[in-house]
Amino acid sequence: MRKYNTPHRRRVIKTRLTEEEYAEFSERVTVCKMSQSEYIRQALIKSRIRPVITVSPVNDELLSAVGKLTAEYGKIGGNLNQIARCLNEYGAPYNALSQEVRAAAAELAALKFEVLQKVGEVVGNIQTYQL
Repeated sequence: MRKYNTPHRRRVIKTRLTEEEYAEFSERVTVCKMSQSEYIRQALIKSRIRPVITVSPVNDELLSAVGKLTAEYGKIGGNLNQIARCLNEYGAPYNALSQEVRAAAAELAALKFEVLQKVGEVVGNIQTYQL
């Protein structure tokens, strides 16, 4: 009796094909000169399947708007950091300006929260953005 050095395979995978799909599958198996099982194993191991992501026009517009807002937040944040550095450096003469900067930062945070809440409503993930 001849022994083969192959792993013992216990799991079976079943699928159904249309006549056209089966014809194409059979043709590929014949061209590759493999068994159907070996062809499927090779296809599983060596192929890369990429998921299909569908973006609707509404989502595309939303993503574009959120991207623009994110860029704007970055610019505003950079400006606030420069102002804060100045205030920390020069201190006392700018106490009134310090209050305005704090108010602007609070408004920015409120605006960010509002945008995230609206995005959550559109996407359907309201709980994530509620207080």
